[in-house]
Amino acid sequence: MLDLKADLHKILLSRNKEWSEQMHRDNPELFTELAKHQNPFFLWIGCSDSRVPPNQITGTMPGDMFIHRNIANMVMHTDMNMLSVVDYGVNALGIDHLIVCGHYGCGGVKAAMGPEFGGAASYWVRGIRDVARIHNNELTAIADEQARFDRLVELNVAEQVYDLSRTAVLRDAWTKGRKIQVHGWVYSLGDGLIKDLGVTRNKYESEVGAVDVD
Repeated sequence: MLDLKADLHKILLSRNKEWSEQMHRDNPELFTELAKHQNPFFLWIGCSDSRVPPNQITGTMPGDMFIHRNIANMVMHTDMNMLSVVDYGVNALGIDHLIVCGHYGCGGVKAAMGPEFGGAASYWVRGIRDVARIHNNELTAIADEQARFDRLVELNVAEQVYDLSRTAVLRDAWTKGRKIQVHGWVYSLGDGLIKDLGVTRNKYESEVGAVDVD
């Protein structure tokens, strides 16, 4: 019997074996095909939150989704990790659907709503504080704190979609005629449903300023 404190990681290995056996039974050729190549349909930029697993909440299989995750699903033009994922996903894998997915109850967004603090995380959420500053008039008009929190989650996703559309990778791809779409979604921890914010971008636009979200 496993000691849950000392051997918790072994549970993962045991479950992996069970999962592998089940997948072999359900689709005997799956792993053989996955080992040959990857041909994902989607590129996902999401939050690292353990409650928001991309494949499970979208019902996708291994090989369907190229994934990058960080605190509060940020798109920073100084983040070479994220930019490399986007570059490889768009140019090497030929992905045409990019998704920025945030979630209500996001700890990174919540932290950005509070007072300034120290540590590496303070630098990361600086970008979310900027989103709050850009949309200050709208946010301060929302009296209910939870509603204001939810709205900032949505606005942050919309701004990250905007920022993703400004990357050189996407500008170059659109110039070459690629039919790439960048979607903005928010996942609800309360009911497991994803909300499309209606902020999809499918071309480079030269406008400057805030992003409207219905």
